[in-house]
Amino acid sequence: MQQLLNQINQFYSITKNASQALENCLVRLELYKNDFLITEGKKCTHLYFLEHGALRGYYNLDGKEVTHWFAFENDFVTSFHGFITNEPCVENIQLLEHGTVWAIEKNKLEALYDQHPDLERLVRIAYEKYYIRLEERYVNAQFKTAIQLYDDLMKHMPHILQRVPLGHIASYLGLSQETLSRIRGKH
Repeated sequence: MQQLLNQINQFYSITKNASQALENCLVRLELYKNDFLITEGKKCTHLYFLEHGALRGYYNLDGKEVTHWFAFENDFVTSFHGFITNEPCVENIQLLEHGTVWAIEKNKLEALYDQHPDLERLVRIAYEKYYIRLEERYVNAQFKTAIQLYDDLMKHMPHILQRVPLGHIASYLGLSQETLSRIRGKH
């Protein structure tokens, strides 16, 4: 719990009352490799904080899994579209290794907004960070070569190669596993 509170205060400093109210609404979950946090077709009713572990978000497209993001320690995660719109999710979120997450139900979080405006600001900042990552990913996919995408991955997230299977990395980069292997062989 302390790791979560420390991370929150790096985003935005909240009051002690808000911190205590948030703590009272959080539930700790221990999940295992290959467990699903969220599955497509179901409603997403929780926002999560990943304290320990790694996970990926992916879509199923014509029977193929297309990984579109990874999360690691200290990331806030959910199926943002489903969480915000209250529509069934179109993505899956799966653990890549054993993990510990803290969960808060959407209705409890929204009730906290009314009592603690600093929590609403905190969540807005988390949404903004998510949006920025999404836009960067879109721009990279549109304008960078496969080699540039791999170089960026190595520069900004080198730990992925130790923690994520190559097939998921290739999917994330929009490459075949063979192309990724060729690029890695040249580095």
